[in-house]
Amino acid sequence: MRRFDTLDELAACVGQEVAVSDWVSVTQEQINRFADATGDHQWIHVDVERATAGPFGAPIAHGFFTLSLLPVFFDTAFEIRQSGLGVNYGLNKVRFTGPVPVGSRLRARMSLLSATPIDNQGLQMAWAVSIEREGVDKPVCVAEALVRRFP
Repeated sequence: MRRFDTLDELAACVGQEVAVSDWVSVTQEQINRFADATGDHQWIHVDVERATAGPFGAPIAHGFFTLSLLPVFFDTAFEIRQSGLGVNYGLNKVRFTGPVPVGSRLRARMSLLSATPIDNQGLQMAWAVSIEREGVDKPVCVAEALVRRFP
């Protein structure tokens, strides 16, 4: 995990890859719970027998499940010691570029695209996030995430 003392210290990293998260395992139970929470029970995600015979050879995670792991990735990649609050501000673009079969391990690479001062001594950051699946060269998701942090 990379550590920064202040928001200004992090802002100095614009244009660089800042951190790589820990690996996160994807389980069928997580996928089922995500399906229950969102109402998306498409067979490719939740019907293990049918999905195993389907195009990916196993159930796959919802794209939005993969995206919902962003907070975990950020939390395990770096910390800012003098920042007490971070909020998701949105996304500029997202692409789901590959399947995430049950049992996959994922991690994220994060590059800081911009860091703009905002009210209350905060910082709005745009992050290029590439979510990787262990053992696969191509990312499974790429996104531009907007995050606001405050001291």
